[in-house]
Formats: sequence, C-alpha cells, structure tokens
Amino acid sequence: MTDLRAARRGRWAVAAMFLANGFTMGAWAPQIPLLLPRHDISEFTLGLLILALGLGAVGAMLFAGRLIARFGSQKVLRAFALSIVPVLPAVVFSPSLWLLTPAMMLLGALIGCMDVAMNASAVEVERRLGRAIMSSSHGFWSLGGFFGGALGGWIIAHWGAGGQALWAATVAAVMVIVAMPHVMEDTPAPRAAGEAAPKTALVPHDPAIWLLGVLALFSMVPEGAVLDWAALYLQQELGSDVARSGLAFAFFSGAMAVMRFAGDGVRNRFGAVRTLRWSGVIAAAGMLGGALAPTDLIAVASFAVSGLGVANMVPIMFSAAGNHPGLAPGAGIAAVTMFGYSGILVAPSTIGFVAEHVGFRWTYGALALVLLVVAALAGRTAAADGLRPLRGGTAKPAE
Repeated sequence: MTDLRAARRGRWAVAAMFLANGFTMGAWAPQIPLLLPRHDISEFTLGLLILALGLGAVGAMLFAGRLIARFGSQKVLRAFALSIVPVLPAVVFSPSLWLLTPAMMLLGALIGCMDVAMNASAVEVERRLGRAIMSSSHGFWSLGGFFGGALGGWIIAHWGAGGQALWAATVAAVMVIVAMPHVMEDTPAPRAAGEAAPKTALVPHDPAIWLLGVLALFSMVPEGAVLDWAALYLQQELGSDVARSGLAFAFFSGAMAVMRFAGDGVRNRFGAVRTLRWSGVIAAAGMLGGALAPTDLIAVASFAVSGLGVANMVPIMFSAAGNHPGLAPGAGIAAVTMFGYSGILVAPSTIGFVAEHVGFRWTYGALALVLLVVAALAGRTAAADGLRPLRGGTAKPAE
C-alpha cells in the first residue's frame, strides 16, 4: 500500500473515530434527565454531576498530550477509543450516587482524552495528505452527536435506559474496531537543521500556545451562548413562542454542520489564516445581527449566519496547535483543548449573570466583539498551513 493510499484510509479512520466520540456523547444526552428519578436527586445535584464530568475531561486532557508525546497518537487513540465503549453503560448501571460520581468523571476523562488523541491523529493525516481535513472531521463529530441523540431517545422509549446504553456501546465498538487498523502512525514533524526536538512538558511554557487557547475559548463561548441562552432571549426580549425559540440553536447548529463539511475545501483554497479571519468577521456579523434583531425570525437567521462563521474556527485552532513550532502535536492540542473547554465550564453561568444585569442584546453584542478579536489575531494560526505534500504522500514545510 502506498503512503498516499494509507493516508486516505487514515483520513476515514479519523472520521470514524470522531463519529464514534460524537455518537457516544449524543447517546449520553437523553440519559441525563433519567438520573433524577433513578437516584432521587435534585437538579442542583445533577448540575454538580455534570460539572464533575467536565472537570474529569479538562483535568485529563494535559495528561493525554503527555501520553501522545511518549507513545504516539496512534496507540493513544486506539486505547482511549476502546475505553469509551463500556463507560456509558457503567454510568447508566451505577447503583448508587457514590459509584455514579466517579463513573461520570471517568466518562468525561476518557471522552476528553480521546478528543485530544483524535485531533492529534487528524493533524498527522493533514501532514500526510498535505491538505486540511480537520473541519470535516469535526463535522463527523456533529453528525455522530445528531444520530446518537436522535436515535438514543427513541431506543430509551422502547428498550429502556439500560438497553439504550448497551446498544450505544455496541455501535461505538463496531465503529472503533473497524477504524483502528487504519489509524495513522505518527511521523516526526519536519525540523530545520539544528532545531531542537519538540517539547513534551505537561504544561507548555510557550505563551503563543496559550494565546491559541484563548482564541479557542473565544471561538467556543459563542456556541455555548446560543445553545444555553438563545431560546430564552427570543422568548423574553423578542416575544417568541416555544416552537420558534428552539429554532435559534437548531439553525445555528445546522449551519455549523454544513459549513464544517465544506470548510476543508475553503481552507485548502484560501489558507487557514484568511479562512479564520473571514470566519470571525462572518460570525461576528451574525452575532451582532442577533443582538440587534427586531423580530425573532431575523434573530434565528442571524444566528444561522453566525454558525456558518463559527464552524471552522476551532478546527483551525487545533490544526495550528498540532503544528505549533517547538511542541509535540499532542502537547499543543492538549493545551489548547484544555484551555478552550475549561472556559466552557464557567461560560454559561457567567453569560447568564451578565445577561441578567445588562440584557441579552448587550451580551450578544459583546460576543460579536470577542469574535472580531479572533479575526484580528488570525495570523497566529499560520502554522495550520505549515505542510505540503511530497510525492508518495509525505510532507515538507511550506515555502
């Protein structure tokens, strides 16, 4: 098999891993409300459990980067992809709160570590192919989440929570096992003569990688703001009914999914920096349109425009982190992922607090400015376009 053919198979193996990860999280979503009666807990306790899941994910991400630096993304991705198969049933079948809490943290940790590893593997495939595949990989994650959530609720209604968990684990196992043999083995990143080997410190000391983390955070928070608060904004300030208010995130998310599958072609043609710059401007324009919208339907349309812009921002950050000079791909991606997702843990409550005092219009207007900051600093992601293909599918630095 030629290197190029192996890279193409590796590309679809990565897509399957993103699909399995998103599918597992999508299948988990309809299980969440069922924890209340099963364990006789309050919404506040459920919120703490979900926070434990998030803390487990964020806390494990840096260690995933260290493991990737030592063993390579191929081995780490295979290990964590297999590990997520039994963890959802473990959560669902936990008989007590004392066992449920560590099971939730384990679910978050394993999903988070797999997240880092599959992004690092996607960077490896990009190097071998010499073109972007990160955006569509994240599109497969969204697709998996859609099918896991949509089918998961129906299966719970017919087979029960335990049956759905076992079904989801079986489907995820099939996807992972089929993809595992084709996951690409890492190759050392090209280095100039005399350049030091990439650093593998648990916490990178390069300020530039943390700036990428901040930009990733700025790119993720608007998504959470639409997910958590757009429906309430449409109801309270634009007089929308329940049916229409739910369209805000639906159209935002749908636009993101469509654009993620188209995003690699856009980035391959115009480059990561230009794509990110215009993505930030489009996302900001849509968010500002939502803030100034006189009617609920205009707000929904504006949020859809913002979704088109937001779609490719985080994938570009991850490609840039994986190709960051002087850092092993796993270490860079782990740092950026951890920083971005740690902000997501506190963003919903922070946005709610701000909106309570100044209103949602000002809040979404401020998020438009945040997105413009990302656009202004798009040049920081130039490393995402750092490789071009050689004959046979290997890569060299771009000239």
